[in-house]
Amino acid sequence: MHPPMELTQLPFATDEGFGPRARLGLVVLETDQTLEMEARSLPLDGVAWYHARIPMEPEVTPTTLTDMEARLPVAAGLLPSEFGFSAIGYGCTSAATLIGADAITAGIQSVHPGMACTNPISAAVAAFRALGKERIAVVTPYTADVTAPVVDLFGEHGLTVTAVGSFLESSDLVVARITEESIAAGARHIAAQGECDAVFVSCTSLRLFGVVAELEAELGVPVVSSNLALLWHLLRLGGVDDRLNDLGTLFATC
Repeated sequence: MHPPMELTQLPFATDEGFGPRARLGLVVLETDQTLEMEARSLPLDGVAWYHARIPMEPEVTPTTLTDMEARLPVAAGLLPSEFGFSAIGYGCTSAATLIGADAITAGIQSVHPGMACTNPISAAVAAFRALGKERIAVVTPYTADVTAPVVDLFGEHGLTVTAVGSFLESSDLVVARITEESIAAGARHIAAQGECDAVFVSCTSLRLFGVVAELEAELGVPVVSSNLALLWHLLRLGGVDDRLNDLGTLFATC
């Protein structure tokens, strides 16, 4: 055997680590393939995104969505408070609608007291208010029983839904694979059905970042997805007011 080697203690310095401007937390679905990737694609210096996954069945139904309410404190607790988060978001539009924004906030704040919180549907309402838009065409991937509460919630907040269309796909794993071209085509079709002044693409699994600027130029109205709204709102809650001109009207808005 070799004699024990003396361990030399090395000096070190620390800095602020990742996210000196803002550390933002996201509770994403177990099935998520989109929100994490779109968040990481944002070209923002000094902003760090940290994710925790919440158990969720691939089949999206009112029951599987509302079942997440009891799981939310555990999932949010996997985001260490020692990181010093500026804000935390819950990444499911339909579940936030059915569970309710107050219950979502309560679930997160039960382990992160006083934390600034948001979710995609609350963020969408905030986005349309910031944009000054009231007549919204809505695209979803959901079945009718999941789509209807989203439409109703907009109405409760004084927004008029001019038309709504859905891909009628209940598997979240399939929804994440719907092409951006298909989503853009759906937005065009629904926008043409009524005199809307904005389009909302609902569901954090639907991809839009790669086509939103071109689609807005074509339609002449803002196009906001769940992820655009959620990430924009989290950044604003976290004190980051950067404008990103390649991601449509919303990200050019404070």
